[in-house]
Amino acid sequence: MESEQNLQLINKLADVAKVKSHINTELYSKYNVKRGLRNNDGTGVLVGLTEVGEVMSYIVDDADRIPVEGKLFYQGYEVKDLVNGFFSKGRYGYEETAFLLLTGELPTESELKEFNSLLQSVRPLPEGFTEDMIMKAPSPDVMNKLARSVLALYSYDDNPDSTDIANVVRQCTELIARFPVLISYGYMARRHYIEHRDLYIHAPVAEFNTAQNILHMIRPDGKFTELEARILDVMLVLHAEHGGGNNSTFVTHAVSSTGSDTYSVIASAVGSLKGPQHGGASNKAFAMMKDLREHVSDWTDEKAIRQYLTDIINKKAFDKSGLIYGIGHAVYTLSDPRTVVIRKYAELLAKEKGNMDLYNLYLLVEKLAPEVFHEVKNSDKLVCANVDFFAGLVYSMLGIPTELYTPLFACGRIAGWSAHRIEELVSGGRIMRPAFKCVNKRRPYVPSEDRTDII
Repeated sequence: MESEQNLQLINKLADVAKVKSHINTELYSKYNVKRGLRNNDGTGVLVGLTEVGEVMSYIVDDADRIPVEGKLFYQGYEVKDLVNGFFSKGRYGYEETAFLLLTGELPTESELKEFNSLLQSVRPLPEGFTEDMIMKAPSPDVMNKLARSVLALYSYDDNPDSTDIANVVRQCTELIARFPVLISYGYMARRHYIEHRDLYIHAPVAEFNTAQNILHMIRPDGKFTELEARILDVMLVLHAEHGGGNNSTFVTHAVSSTGSDTYSVIASAVGSLKGPQHGGASNKAFAMMKDLREHVSDWTDEKAIRQYLTDIINKKAFDKSGLIYGIGHAVYTLSDPRTVVIRKYAELLAKEKGNMDLYNLYLLVEKLAPEVFHEVKNSDKLVCANVDFFAGLVYSMLGIPTELYTPLFACGRIAGWSAHRIEELVSGGRIMRPAFKCVNKRRPYVPSEDRTDII
């Protein structure tokens, strides 16, 4: 009875809170508020400078914004060139990408060897951490477990609060090395204690790189093919950085600007990335495509697929949100450069796994979705498949559970977050404090005996 009364009270409080929290949308225009930190033309409000990453989706000609094929740069290097550079030579690329983001330069062979040795030496978790901080408090969501684990590492650091750059680089390097272990063990705890399945814990292998260790730690037999590891490595590289304006990286800058410690900063970024409108979007896109496969028996039937996509936009299919997940992006218009790269390597994996029918379905939806969007919405807005659209396909072909899709995003992005944290500490100099205009009316204080109930 008490819990039922509590629930009733909570619902009443929520009803009042919803009414009181509603702000007249006309006031945003009146006070020229940049909702979502977006300008009226859709571009982001300029709040900082960075050298770490650059997102390009249009050019300006005589004040006109002209859409172009999307490009993504890490420290001045185009990401597709970085991927082609290491993949064509049979090398793994995430570690040298992390080195690039942290230092601003690509490593020489000797520097990369030293950096890999550093990551190997700090990858194991502190003694007792797995048992005390991961297994004893399993979480149904691996991202929440990751954030908690990052915060817990503060207690195992002999110098956790110093923002001296050498100390921050040490902390960030350790986090880059340990994220694969944290998400793998976090998933294993969830799998065993929440799903009541077998528990197996594989220690990271010193000779394995980041991608190899992830596959080793999340698979019962710890085995994987060379192509599987190399494709996952590409995914980590493509997720490693995306400029300073994405939500989780902005959070990294904002919290770093307060002088807070590295663990608090990165845990905040993890919390941001978890959101379904940010890193969690790959799960939504994969679930949508799974629902499509269940409702369209012939995966080559363009008419049936068009109808399904139309029903999605009209809020009649999937989650009835009206959103075609994985299609459209806040910045990119004609193409997402990460999608262009993923598509190529997803095909290699599909051929190895015998999943070309599924791969071709994704290609068909990628082609049809923008057309259906324009027809149903009667809009000339340019939309394209974003990185989340193909990410779920790749991860599913790798046999990776959906609970790890967003944590894998975090495993890649920790390198970019680290670079942006260092940049903020070196070049920021001021706490970020944007303004909010209060539009509530001022009122005289009411004594408690004169108040009336609101619930």
